[in-house]
Amino acid sequence: MSRVYNFSAGPAVLPEEVLRTAAEEMLDYHGSGMSVMEMSHRSKVFEDILQTAKQDLRELVGIPENYKILFLQGGGNTQFAMVPMNLMRKGQADYILTGQWAKKAAKEAEMYGKVNIIGSSADKTFTYIPDVKQLQISPDADYVYICQNNTIYGTVYHELPETGDIPLVADVSSMLLSEPVDITKYGIWWGGAQKNVGPAGVAIVVIREDLIREDVLPGTPTMLRYKTHADADSLYNTPPCWGIYVCGLVFKWLKAMGGLEEMQRRNQRKAKLLYDFLDSSAVFKGTVRREDRSLMNVPFVTGDEALDKKFIAEATAAGFVNLKGHRTVGGMRASIYNAMPEQGVKDLVDFMAEFEKKL
Repeated sequence: MSRVYNFSAGPAVLPEEVLRTAAEEMLDYHGSGMSVMEMSHRSKVFEDILQTAKQDLRELVGIPENYKILFLQGGGNTQFAMVPMNLMRKGQADYILTGQWAKKAAKEAEMYGKVNIIGSSADKTFTYIPDVKQLQISPDADYVYICQNNTIYGTVYHELPETGDIPLVADVSSMLLSEPVDITKYGIWWGGAQKNVGPAGVAIVVIREDLIREDVLPGTPTMLRYKTHADADSLYNTPPCWGIYVCGLVFKWLKAMGGLEEMQRRNQRKAKLLYDFLDSSAVFKGTVRREDRSLMNVPFVTGDEALDKKFIAEATAAGFVNLKGHRTVGGMRASIYNAMPEQGVKDLVDFMAEFEKKL
């Protein structure tokens, strides 16, 4: 069977070149006589994999030396707890609610201190981003938290909140390495790898060094302290070795493709193809306010649940898989991450146009 076009929101499509390299090296990594899955995380071979991945990521993004790169386990839900446990020293934080993941993060933070909801787009089913210039940031907040790209609802912050001396913490899971970024605007910039960078099981956390401190909330487990992992260079415990290895291959692929500036150009072209079709279609409609549209996740509907199901079934049979929208919103969603080829989006648009003609 030939490979399908996989529009899943995560775990998601990976570059074929990366998959082929991983397959070729599966039984014998660089003459070691073993797979990365089998080798000790304390070995010189794996140490080289880890350090090369960190250096490549630092070069790709332009991460300053006063930021630490951590490869952690536990996914986004663990970060929802680690952030307040490590940062909520004065007892409160500001959250902006733009979807399910920001809501979950805020709810988790309520276990550790006061959560101020300073902005929300819940009134219109999270189909827009609140005006960041109108936010009233709490002067005593320990940090301001956002989910920068909303996987389920297809919105993205094109402009960040101005938080001054208060650290900005951003979940960038579904836009990780999709465009250039100025890390100095963030205190913590983190994302789960499984959407745009690698396999499930790895969370990448880039954290400013002054936020890595001993004085975390009382009762914070050793494994949930950023300092534990920063001091041990992500090797306090056995890390997700295979996941880190594949992320490292993706970093090299991104560098070979021309870096984040080139990926942004490609992603803009892909998104334009799909959004232009949705804007001109008599059947399919996008659900997000135009100025807040994500380049990565594109939700759309027909307005008829039965027709949505018919389209998803026919698209799946034609090799366009995982287009069903998240269970909380229904409809369809095309996640067009870095590794989705432009041809995949062109073919999807052609299929949608043919589907529309037949109605």
